[in-house]
Amino acid sequence: MKISKSSLFIKLPLKVCTLHYSSISSHFNLRALFNNYVDKTNVHSWNSIIADLARSGDSVEALGAFSSMRKLSLTPNRSTFPCVIKSSSALFDLRSGKQAHQQAMVFGLDFDLFVSSALVDMYSKCGELRDARVLFDCIPHRNVVSWTSMITGYVQNGDSHSSLSLFKEFLIEEGENVDVSIDPVVVVAVLSACSRVSEKEVTEGIHGFVVKRGFDGDLGVANTLMDAYAKCSELRLSRKLFDGMFLKDVVSWNSMIAVYAQSGFSADALEVFYEMKKAGNMNYNAVTLSVLLLATAHSGTLRTGKCIHNQVLKKCLEENVVVGTALIDMYCKCGKAEMARKTLDCMKVKNVKSWTAMINGYGMHGRAREALEVFYKMIKNGAKPNYITFVSVLAACSHAGLVEEGWRWFHSMKHEFSIEPGVEHYGCMVDLLGRAGYLKKAYDLINEMKVRPDFVVWGSLLGSCRIHKNVELGEISARKLFELDPNNCGYYVLLSNIYADAGRWEDVERMRVLMKNQGLVKPPGFSLVELKGRVHVFLVGDREHPQHQQIYEYWEELIVKLQEAGYKPNIASVVHDVDEEEKEMTLKIHSEKLAVVFGIMNSIPGTTIQIIKNLRVCGDCHTVLKLISKVVDREIVVRDLKRFHHFSGGLCSCGDYCFKNQNFSTQISMINIWKAKLKTSLMRCPKRERRNPQVVHTKQEMNSDFIAKGSYHSSNKRISLPLIHTIITIQIKLKYIYQIINDGIETFKSGIEFGMVVNLLKHLKCLPSFSGSTKPINDDPINKLITWEFLV
Repeated sequence: MKISKSSLFIKLPLKVCTLHYSSISSHFNLRALFNNYVDKTNVHSWNSIIADLARSGDSVEALGAFSSMRKLSLTPNRSTFPCVIKSSSALFDLRSGKQAHQQAMVFGLDFDLFVSSALVDMYSKCGELRDARVLFDCIPHRNVVSWTSMITGYVQNGDSHSSLSLFKEFLIEEGENVDVSIDPVVVVAVLSACSRVSEKEVTEGIHGFVVKRGFDGDLGVANTLMDAYAKCSELRLSRKLFDGMFLKDVVSWNSMIAVYAQSGFSADALEVFYEMKKAGNMNYNAVTLSVLLLATAHSGTLRTGKCIHNQVLKKCLEENVVVGTALIDMYCKCGKAEMARKTLDCMKVKNVKSWTAMINGYGMHGRAREALEVFYKMIKNGAKPNYITFVSVLAACSHAGLVEEGWRWFHSMKHEFSIEPGVEHYGCMVDLLGRAGYLKKAYDLINEMKVRPDFVVWGSLLGSCRIHKNVELGEISARKLFELDPNNCGYYVLLSNIYADAGRWEDVERMRVLMKNQGLVKPPGFSLVELKGRVHVFLVGDREHPQHQQIYEYWEELIVKLQEAGYKPNIASVVHDVDEEEKEMTLKIHSEKLAVVFGIMNSIPGTTIQIIKNLRVCGDCHTVLKLISKVVDREIVVRDLKRFHHFSGGLCSCGDYCFKNQNFSTQISMINIWKAKLKTSLMRCPKRERRNPQVVHTKQEMNSDFIAKGSYHSSNKRISLPLIHTIITIQIKLKYIYQIINDGIETFKSGIEFGMVVNLLKHLKCLPSFSGSTKPINDDPINKLITWEFLV
């Protein structure tokens, strides 16, 4: 007798059908099976399909199945609601979660232990902690799941102290109720809270509890405990725990690598990775490579980063969004923004973190216009910017001096994207306004803040006061900082520098004595340079390097060439009250100068020298590196504490924006050099062309050696500074010059070249309007630039 498939399954439970069909096809559709073979009048069948869909992560389908069940007027039971509520939690869908809560109340199941625990978890994940706690307190007989849901909810919402406080209540409850027992899952949640509060005593207390209960052999507990100690700056204890683990899984290895990477110990992170590979039975994954890329980004070792990228390709993980985002961050922090952009463009799936990493990277390099371009593209592609995205956007505006754009996005983040500005956003705006010279506006903004200003906000204002030599606001900022962060010597040093610029040497000495009395020591400045796979470290006045004698000899030779190019030491960068000769000697031995000299000595001509410095680059080093890039014809890339500086041909990518007050005389000197070049170039022109400013040069002439270094691309609004000088000197038609000026406005406003161009035009007394208008301020200022009579 032949039995049909439908008659075979009609009387069987859904799980039996699922088991049979999953063996036939891995692409089995639960809903199709349910619709074709299962009795839809059976509540248990509906519960099974909802549970299976929720378990497989198909939360939308699970909620749809529940809706279909209710349309059939079937009564849900205590097994139905936990799965439905879990699906709402997975989607962070508060509305559907509340609807499930209301229906549970209708059927009298809202105080069922499993239903109420699921509701606590749902409200917590949706950010409704108050409602979650009210429900939790109303549960008559709480079990370990209820306690875990509430403790985890506090951790997920950043309220770690409440989480630890609730755990203490749980300990009391456990002592009074034999039916309730703490398990490793609760301990993992509590240790996560310890990681956030970063209090060693609390972590040690939980560690003692773990050992006493015998949970130290649990991998989840051990992995979380390692992270908790690392957050307390106890890396030694983290490593001791790791080495003492009898069994390690891939999470254990990843946790140890992450501990080192997040603490800045990149070499140790790589060493653990090599140990992991030697273990043989451990297969590293996307998380491993992402953490390694984080370590490489911190150290700035491009060669290592490329090796890890090869491992990504080997594992076919280049399309993994987490790995792709880590690659973007790594390339940006290793000075290769173009490679980062290429990675972003090749990613098939991008999330908000991917876009934000690229925006932040462009901002670090001072390429604010490109950062905003990525931001616009992100919005156009439907990605919703978050809190961190706007921090990156405002930071990019700050690095390039885009005051108008910064104000616009600062206001729009609340009105257009419903994101309330936080202390980080205010910090970026204070830095933006302060560096642009609007110190009073920056101070007023701090006083208008809706959140309490922290040390980052006041520190930004203090740094701006150093640039603009404002003693009064500098003292106000410093007093606030001494209250907020009294053990940070950097603020004392900044205020001391402000006093030194003002010639108030008694106050400088007072700051030095104050630091000494409080036991504060300025961290030593050091610079790193990677050559042939090895990282070389240089301190100020370093004499420990094996090549130190050759370095200083070559440096003395190079100084002579720099002086011939017009270099004069910027002794204002030295805050000690000593004679000029001693100040010059102090400037000569800065770590970045020694690192650059070493790099030039040990690399072939034309190689880019890349330096990483732990502090900000001083004004004198900035000037020296510009001149070195011109004298030795090398590109020099420096990553300091805040941003990147790309030195090439005697110019820096920051357009001297970071040192505009300190280097104004240097800019005037450069303007005089450019003006002399204009005259020299015009001398090459035939007399008839000098008299006739309307002569259009041929394409062949445009591509002559004289303008070979220039690059003008109207399609992407890019224009280089040498080219605008060249085009002016060879007397292209006025309309073409207007086109170049107007097309170049966006780039000029980025702060990379704008300041220098404006200073040049001001010096020539013919400043056009860069406000977006195509008409210059006076009748024909550009024409003045291209007439021989004006230059003479």
